[in-house]
Amino acid sequence: MNPDHYQFEIGINLRPGEGELTVLFSGEGSPKPGHKVGPSVHDYYLIHTVLSGEGMFISEGRKFSCQAGDTFLIMPGSLFSYESDRQTPWQYVWAAVQGDGASQLLKQAGLSQEKPVLKGADPSALHSFYRRIKHSFKQSPFPELESLEASGWLRLLIHRLGHASRDLGDTAAQHSEMIDRQVEQAKRWISLQYHQQLGISQMASSLGYHRAHFSKAFKERTGLSPKQYLMKIRMDKAKELLESRVLTIDEVSSSVGFNDALYFSKQFRNWCGQSPSEYRSGFKH
Repeated sequence: MNPDHYQFEIGINLRPGEGELTVLFSGEGSPKPGHKVGPSVHDYYLIHTVLSGEGMFISEGRKFSCQAGDTFLIMPGSLFSYESDRQTPWQYVWAAVQGDGASQLLKQAGLSQEKPVLKGADPSALHSFYRRIKHSFKQSPFPELESLEASGWLRLLIHRLGHASRDLGDTAAQHSEMIDRQVEQAKRWISLQYHQQLGISQMASSLGYHRAHFSKAFKERTGLSPKQYLMKIRMDKAKELLESRVLTIDEVSSSVGFNDALYFSKQFRNWCGQSPSEYRSGFKH
């Protein structure tokens, strides 16, 4: 037992990798009132989540009062200290992390040098991920697999922190971001499935929108209606296929989602000002 703690548990990675994201160690502790760490620096990322009680975290001279549900991040090379409250000492869990992708992944979750504290998450939900990470290190005959398992649970922890960060964000901004995402999904869907018989109503429904609302949001963000965007993708692809001079007009028509080659030719002329044959003839020499 650590003399400065009522409770202290730790799991250590015996074979930390050199990849994008690796857990070095993970643990859980209940420090005694007034217990202090630092001022100090580490050469790895250290994530703490407070499960209960209170304490003070100081990063590069900035002070943050933390309580249950708050997560604070110690950056490599950053001067830090933290101290348990003397009246209601905190209990916390932690994970030490290294890897080329650690900074970017943590930033996506809302934690960075500029914003080292994420407040107000569900501590019990986060606790389960830390436990999974710690329990990965079971001193088994396969430490490489333990390291792989711990990295997987760490990614899920960061994912959960990212959701907590966004849940605390501005509601209007979140709604706008959600619409942006759905429009991007629709664009991606069209770009991959243009050769199929796509229905705009079906697409809108699958994304959780009424067709009229979806079409309005799509046009606001792309300048085209979903139907126009689909036609643009089809015509652009038809041009590529015609320029290659490998497929017949019928085959090009079918490849870009038209069952009727005559209808395709009419739409191509309306869109490009030339018939498919005339367009192809321009690439003969």
